Amino acid sequence: MVCGATSGAGKSTVAAALCRSWARQGLLTAPFKAQNMSNHAAVTADGGEVGRAQSMQARAAGVEIERRMNPILLKPSSDNVSHLVVLGDEVSTTDARDYGPRAKSLRPVVLQALSSLREQYDWVVAEGAGGAAEINLLDRDLVNLPLARAAGMAALLVVDIDRGGAFASAHGTIDLLPRSLGERIGGIVFNSFRGDPSLLVDGVAELERRCGVPVLGVLPYLAEETMLGVEDFLDIRTGVHSMARSAEPVRVAAIRLPRLANPSDLDPFAAEPDVELRWATRADELAAADLIVIPGSRATVADLGWLRLSGLAEALKRCDTPIIGICAGYQMLGQRIHDEVESDSGTVAGLGLLDVETRFEHPKVVRRCSFTAGGQRINGYQIRFGRITSRERPWFSPDSEFGECATGDRVVDTGLDFGSAAGCEGAVSPDGRIRASSVHGLFDADGFRSELLGAVAADRGRDYRPASARYHDVLEAHLERLADWLEAHVDAGVLLDLAATATPVGSEPGW
Repeated sequence: MVCGATSGAGKSTVAAALCRSWARQGLLTAPFKAQNMSNHAAVTADGGEVGRAQSMQARAAGVEIERRMNPILLKPSSDNVSHLVVLGDEVSTTDARDYGPRAKSLRPVVLQALSSLREQYDWVVAEGAGGAAEINLLDRDLVNLPLARAAGMAALLVVDIDRGGAFASAHGTIDLLPRSLGERIGGIVFNSFRGDPSLLVDGVAELERRCGVPVLGVLPYLAEETMLGVEDFLDIRTGVHSMARSAEPVRVAAIRLPRLANPSDLDPFAAEPDVELRWATRADELAAADLIVIPGSRATVADLGWLRLSGLAEALKRCDTPIIGICAGYQMLGQRIHDEVESDSGTVAGLGLLDVETRFEHPKVVRRCSFTAGGQRINGYQIRFGRITSRERPWFSPDSEFGECATGDRVVDTGLDFGSAAGCEGAVSPDGRIRASSVHGLFDADGFRSELLGAVAADRGRDYRPASARYHDVLEAHLERLADWLEAHVDAGVLLDLAATATPVGSEPGW
C-alpha cells in the first residue's frame, strides 16, 4: 500500500511510478484504490466508472483498467453530497454522515476486489486516500491502513516535505494510529524535496529512532515535469502553464469550475510546445485567450450559477474568442437545462450561445466511443446524465462514423441523445465560433488537435507548429521519467521485499 501523511503528498504519483517500475521489470502489476473521492473519472471497456488516477496507473503497469481496480468511487456534487459508484456503476447519492454505516457494508466488496486482483497479478499497488491517520474516520476507513491490516499487507508512508513540517507529519501519523495499524507502515518516503538531501541525515536518524520505521528514500521535487492525469482538484494549478518555443503561442484558457470533472481533457494542450494553457477563474483571465474551453463538471447547474456570479458568463457572451464546451460545458452553452436528476433544480436558463437544450435522465450514459472526423481517428468516452436536443449543425456528422462503442452497437437517434440525425454528435454555431461535444478525450487525437490549434492560430495571428511527439508517446515518456525518478532515489529491491511480506491470498486477517 502507498498511503500518505496528508492529501497531496504524492501517493498517486508514487503509485504510478511504482507500477511502471515493476512492469518494466517484467512483473505483472495492477493498480488498486479501494475508495476514491474524485470527479475525475475514466471508463472501463465494459462501461464502468473508475478514478482517473487508477486509469493512469493501469497505463503505467501496461494493463487494461477494470472495475475491480477502484471498487468504490465517490463523486462530490456539493460540499456534503456525493454520488456513489460501486464496482463501476452509480447506485445512489450519499452524504458525509450517512456514508459511515454504508462504508462498513462495503468492506466485503473492497476486500474481494483486492483479493481477486492479487490472485490474477504478481503484484498489486494499492493507493491510499487523504491522510493515513484521519482518526475521526478510522471506523469507516476502507482505503488506508484498516484495509492494509485486513488484507495483511505492508504500507509505504509518503510525506510531502516541500510544505514544511514533514518530520512532524511522519511521526504524528504513526503516533496517532492504533498499534495494529501503525505497525503496517514498513517504510517512509519523503517527497518533493528541494535542495541537498544530506541536510536531512540527522533528522532522518532521529525520526527512525523515535518511530522505529526506516526512511527508504528522499524523492526530489519534480519541478519541470508537467503532471498529467492528476486526481485531486487541488492539483489543478491556476496560472499559466507553458512549454512554448514560440514568442506568440496559442493561448488556451480553460475555466476552472468549482466542481470540475475530467480536467485530463486539457492535458494534451499542456504538452504542446506552442500552446500556453491557463486555468482561469476570473473574467479578466479570458481577455487574451485565443481559445476558451468550458470543461466537464459534476454539478452542472451549480457551476453554471458560479459562472454568472463570477462574471465569467457575461465575459463569455461578450467575447469574440472561439469557445469549446465539453460535456457539462456543452450543456451550459445551450438555451435551457432541465434537471430533476443531478441538482433537482428543474428548468434553468443556459448561456444561450448554442441552440440546444439538455434534459437530465436516467440511466447514466457511461461508455467508450470512437469515430473519425476529417480523416482523423478519435477515441473518447462519455459520462453523463444529460440528453441533448440540438438544432445546430452537428460537429461530428453521420459520415464521421460516430458511435462505435465498446459494445459494438451503433448509436441510434433517440430524439434527445445525439441531436436531430442518427450518428450526429456535438454542435457548431452558425458562424463556427462556438463548438461543443459530449465526448471526453477529443484532444488526445494528435491530428484532430493539431488541425484545431492550427486553425485557431491562423485566425488569431499566432505562431503554432504541431508537437513533434504523439500525445501517446508524451504520456509514455512521462511514466518512464516517473519510474526513473523513483528508482534513482528509493531502493526498488527494498520495496519488493516489503511488498512480499503480504499475507497470502486466502489467509488474510479480514476486517
